[in-house]
Amino acid sequence: MEETAHYWVFLVYAVAVTGLVAGMIGVSYFLGQRHMKPATRQPFESGIVTVGYARFRLPVQFYLIAMFFVIFDLEAAFLYAWATAVRAAGWTGYIVMLVFIVTLLAALVYLWRAGALNWGPRTRQLTKQRPG
Repeated sequence: MEETAHYWVFLVYAVAVTGLVAGMIGVSYFLGQRHMKPATRQPFESGIVTVGYARFRLPVQFYLIAMFFVIFDLEAAFLYAWATAVRAAGWTGYIVMLVFIVTLLAALVYLWRAGALNWGPRTRQLTKQRPG
């Protein structure tokens, strides 16, 4: 009997949330303005009217920086969590974290050697010209 009481609480909560959302949408529909000026259809973000074309292509380096940030941000989070529990983790935790860091450093060296970190203009490889 007590287990079904939890379901009723959840049902009351779901109905209350759905009613609140429906009420907010309904009130905004009835109280909202109904005018169409030329500026109404223009995109507006962060208090600044947009200028130019929004669908421009970003260079690949932008996405590389984003991926590197995510990878090394997660690394920092794992290192922080490990540092707070370093004594409880003991030598096993130390070795696991050492393997983790070495793996990430190997990935960074691979990306560096593959040229993923070269963002400047590409230099031309001068080919040796054959005589004659």
